[in-house]
Amino acid sequence: MPSFFEHIQNEKPVLVDFFATWCGPCQAMPPILKDVKSHFGNAITILKVDVDKNPELAQQFQIRGVPALMIFKKGQVQWKQSGVMQAAALIETLKPMV
Repeated sequence: MPSFFEHIQNEKPVLVDFFATWCGPCQAMPPILKDVKSHFGNAITILKVDVDKNPELAQQFQIRGVPALMIFKKGQVQWKQSGVMQAAALIETLKPMV
């Protein structure tokens, strides 16, 4: 299985959802991410990272609150935002990168 860093080196955008199981707003993200994935299909990759199980990643990317969303392309951060974001807004954010 590829590591996190192997995944984010991809040519196509990789949307990363940093979350925690105890986080109420994080529970809203799965259906939103499903809508985004159904819109783009295989043009994007979506990764979910549990900050409690991966504290070093959360620290490395300065995740201060969850949910936090980041988009990577070829290993570079293209975009970052904290908080729940609706599917339509996420789709608009991703469109120029796909």
